[in-house]
Amino acid sequence: MELKDYNNCVKEWADALFRFACKSTGNEEDARDVVQNSFEVLWQKRENVAPAKAKAFLFQVAYNQSIDNYRKQSRVSYKEEIDDSRSITPGQSDLKRVLERALTKLDEQSRALVLLKDYEGYSYEEIGQITGLNESQVKVYLHRARKVLKEYLVSVENVI
Repeated sequence: MELKDYNNCVKEWADALFRFACKSTGNEEDARDVVQNSFEVLWQKRENVAPAKAKAFLFQVAYNQSIDNYRKQSRVSYKEEIDDSRSITPGQSDLKRVLERALTKLDEQSRALVLLKDYEGYSYEEIGQITGLNESQVKVYLHRARKVLKEYLVSVENVI
């Protein structure tokens, strides 16, 4: 990968990587760190990463860093709300808040799988490459995560 390819990756994938990191970490500062570290790792390993594989590589690094961050936070517990209000209309804010709360009910791996599949649109195969799981495991874990989300979302006390 050359400098031009690297710069194209930054332009093309920085926003999506940041969204994924925000949803995964639940904290904008941690998400910025994850994104910056992901691009730093890409730069360091640019000789071994083909430009066509850069997106998967970046998300794999971000996924691993989010898992590490989650483990670290489970030892030190603090939570900061993400301010995405600039892109939300007033009618959407309640729904967004409920969905964000529902995502926090998932463990880090399940949350990452839902985000990669439903927010970022990756295929099961691509998610498997990013997470190190095989395609069957991705489908099973994703099904379980969606089941937890469904149980949370259909519960009246969680929606009101």
